[in-house]
Amino acid sequence: MGLFNRSVKVSTYGLLEGRTDWHCHILPGVDDGFRTMEDSLAALSLYEKAGFKEVWLTPHIMEDIPNTTAALRQRFTDLQVAYGGRLRLHLASENMMDPLFEDRLKAGDLLPLPDKRLLVETSYFNPPMDMDGILSSVKSKGWYPLLAHPERYMYMDMARYEALKADKIEFQLNITSLVGAYGSEVKAKAEKLLQAGMYDYSGTDLHRLSSLEHLLSAELSKKILALIP
Repeated sequence: MGLFNRSVKVSTYGLLEGRTDWHCHILPGVDDGFRTMEDSLAALSLYEKAGFKEVWLTPHIMEDIPNTTAALRQRFTDLQVAYGGRLRLHLASENMMDPLFEDRLKAGDLLPLPDKRLLVETSYFNPPMDMDGILSSVKSKGWYPLLAHPERYMYMDMARYEALKADKIEFQLNITSLVGAYGSEVKAKAEKLLQAGMYDYSGTDLHRLSSLEHLLSAELSKKILALIP
């Protein structure tokens, strides 16, 4: 086995040193992620030790979790006051492509990532009605869709991924997919998309502290690690 194919610990390789996490659910008590301020602060402490420099907090907004922009901003302020550490924290949202998102898009009531990027998602098993139409609406209003964790969508195949990329849709990798957090099928899809150069951003999609601990202790091949955006 060549040196480039050898596996190394994620923490030893230094993958997270100086990195920005573009997707996580650390903002406490607003969705299915971290529940308490104490747990969120513990996660941010581990982020510091792992070497991260910036973290984008991207709580869900969907019909089942109808967070409002005002409420999320207030909770984000609460976290900033409680934290006071060296990480640069930012607020955006992960947007389910559902009727609530379409209403918010029309109203311009959005929490974007930099450069007018909107982190969007779908059900893991079924596409939304008129997904292409929704994505076109996003772009027509001057926003840029960033599809969260495409490797997790069981209904998508390589032809669909290629069509989305041809339509200028950016992809965000869940790094945890590569260490088997969602099973072997998702891991295999993530590796295939990564090797095809389809990912533009990466994040942890962190919901629990244990997931980051598992990522740090896991091993990946240097070949895979070198491809992570």
